[in-house]
Amino acid sequence: MRTACARCIPEYRRLLATRLTSQWGDGLFQAGLAGAVLFNPERQADPAAIAAGFAVLLLPYSVIGPFAGALLDRWDRKKVIVAANISRAAFVLFTALAVGAGLSGLPLYISALVVMGIGRFVGSGLSAALPHVVDEDHLVEANALATTAGAITSVVGAACAIGFRTLLGAGDGGSGWTTSIAVTGMLTSAFIASRFKAGVLGPDEVDEPPNAVRAVARGLLDGAKATWHTPSVRAGLAALLAHRAAFGISLMVTLLLMRYSLQDVGILKAGIGGLGEVAVAGGAGILLAGVLTDRIVDRFGVKTTICGALLLATAAQIGLGLPMTLPTVLAAGFVIIFAGQIVKLCVDTAVQHDIGDEVRGRVFSLYDTLFNVAMVTAVSITATVVPLDGRSPGLLITAAGLYLVGLTAYLVLLPRKRQVQHPGLVREDDGGHPIG
Repeated sequence: MRTACARCIPEYRRLLATRLTSQWGDGLFQAGLAGAVLFNPERQADPAAIAAGFAVLLLPYSVIGPFAGALLDRWDRKKVIVAANISRAAFVLFTALAVGAGLSGLPLYISALVVMGIGRFVGSGLSAALPHVVDEDHLVEANALATTAGAITSVVGAACAIGFRTLLGAGDGGSGWTTSIAVTGMLTSAFIASRFKAGVLGPDEVDEPPNAVRAVARGLLDGAKATWHTPSVRAGLAALLAHRAAFGISLMVTLLLMRYSLQDVGILKAGIGGLGEVAVAGGAGILLAGVLTDRIVDRFGVKTTICGALLLATAAQIGLGLPMTLPTVLAAGFVIIFAGQIVKLCVDTAVQHDIGDEVRGRVFSLYDTLFNVAMVTAVSITATVVPLDGRSPGLLITAAGLYLVGLTAYLVLLPRKRQVQHPGLVREDDGGHPIG
């Protein structure tokens, strides 16, 4: 990955540090909460409960997210990121108290909902701000570094949560203390972001009506229009949503396999330790994607790269997923997450390069919302048919089929080849620019 130029930009380093500390806290919080709800000996979790948790945590934000995205294109993004991190740190403490008190259902989910919803708002703001701190010529590699490092840092945060849970206990009390530690990442992120000068992160222009309520209310429509009228974004998003839906099916199956079906194999562990191993395998896939995506796109172009990644995920889902043994589950997680991250990096860069700054925040919020809806829908449908032990070959074949649906949608929505010139990009646009 060609990141030398990106590293020499102080604002980029600061933005990267803001992202990494925030995502470390996210990873720790989510793993701590998962341990409290799914692998707590004082609680029980069946497919319906798992699906309900995903729905309550993600769907409400999915409704308000696109409208909140308008704020990223109206207000100073530095102030938004600082205030959002401080706010969610407070709600992390509320969630930790709820876990420690043994609360379940809506009281716990609503508190966690706020933390995760605001966290995704922060993520959208950081993505929208990236083009303000990196030259256009290096946007692809800077985005790959930020996205990859952030995802790996989330895995590190999750691993820390498993370690803290081992030290502090697996019950409600230990889970509450573990979850509360995520506050340190969020407050650190807020402090680093506060060091930016006002206006550095954009927006440079405000294409909004004077009335703030009207500006927020039209966020969804503006984001959808900008997405549809940008071929590279609409086609890539279709591929990415198919991946997300397939991943939701695999995630539900994996959670149930780890808790109720799989047994330890040598040094490989089932249970919550197995989820940690899946996270590590996925983190390795994300790292490899971050290193290779720029080179693969340089050589083959975006269209071939995305198509190849979807076909690789299909093969892994069938070849490695269907045996449903602990080693093959881990291998499938590595390959599928690697392939999905390649697609995501291509789509992220398309949004950052091809969408105007005045609407970019709304597009990223819409993007994130559709991500959530696709995953929750897949998890919820899966919960109605999956057996408690998770052993369902038909569901994994369905997930493989979704990758092929995404591939078809991508090709249909992509325009024909045309010659374009972009500074620092390859000369032929295959309909999926930008290309590094």
